Amino acid sequence: MGRNLGLLWIPSTSAGVIISVCLAGTVATATARGTVATATAQGTVATIVADQVRSQGSPCKNPSSAERIEAESAPNQTVYLLKCEDMTYHVQLVPDQAADVAKVD
Repeated sequence: MGRNLGLLWIPSTSAGVIISVCLAGTVATATARGTVATATAQGTVATIVADQVRSQGSPCKNPSSAERIEAESAPNQTVYLLKCEDMTYHVQLVPDQAADVAKVD
C-alpha cells in the first residue's frame, strides 16, 4: 500500500494564500497576548504578503509590516495594509485567486 504523494501538491500561489490566512490568526492571537512573538509573527506575515504582491508584479523592498484590517476582512477574504520600504499597499487575499493589490498614497 504505497502512498501517492503527488496528490498532495498545491500550487505555490495557493499555498502562499493559505499560509497567510493561517498566519493571520497567529498574529491576532500574539497581539492579544502582547508577547514578543507578535514581532516575529508580524514579520513572517509581512514577508508572505510581500511575496504575493511581488509575484503579481508589484515591487516591495524590505517589507516592514502587514497590519490586518479587521473591518474590511471577512471569512476567506483577509485584508492587509502592507508597508514596504518605498510603497504601501492595500492587499486583499482570497484563496485560489490572485490578490487584489492597490497602492496607497
